[in-house]
Amino acid sequence: MGYRLSKIFTRSGDKGSTGLGDGSKTKKFSDRIVALGSIDELNSMIGLMLTENLPPKINKILTVIQHHLFNLGGEISMPGHKIIQKDDVLELEEIITLYNKDLPPLKEFILPGGSRAAAFCHMARTICRRTEQAVFKLNSKDAINSYSLQYINRLSDLLFVLARVINKHKKVKDIFWKKNIS
Repeated sequence: MGYRLSKIFTRSGDKGSTGLGDGSKTKKFSDRIVALGSIDELNSMIGLMLTENLPPKINKILTVIQHHLFNLGGEISMPGHKIIQKDDVLELEEIITLYNKDLPPLKEFILPGGSRAAAFCHMARTICRRTEQAVFKLNSKDAINSYSLQYINRLSDLLFVLARVINKHKKVKDIFWKKNIS
């Protein structure tokens, strides 16, 4: 494979446009670039999560997710390109089911937090929700791979479950929301 980033600055974006993976240009504030930025931010947050002491299986899951997010970014940067597949969505659903079955059922809402690693996971979840909004907004104008839309939706659910799993692993209780607290 040749060098993909042989030149880090090109000056081509100095006037407010940027190049996409298919060679076309778009404005830096376009819905496509906003979605790409959100995906990148989410991937970076997951990278931050991976600096924490997590169980090896969760590290593996998060590493695979980072690669899938890079694939999703590839799809967004090359309109009409499809990388995320149905199996990627099904894999997230299987992981959610596997980890959620060992958690106590929720009777109240939980607040983001608990352990530091779980707080990072909740932060990733909120970034994922915003990313989902950006991708769906782009989809309202330019069709996005339906599996990619499903993937980003399931990912926020998985991050919620993983935050609870991480707290359980760290022996830190989830923080339950109390309507009337003083």
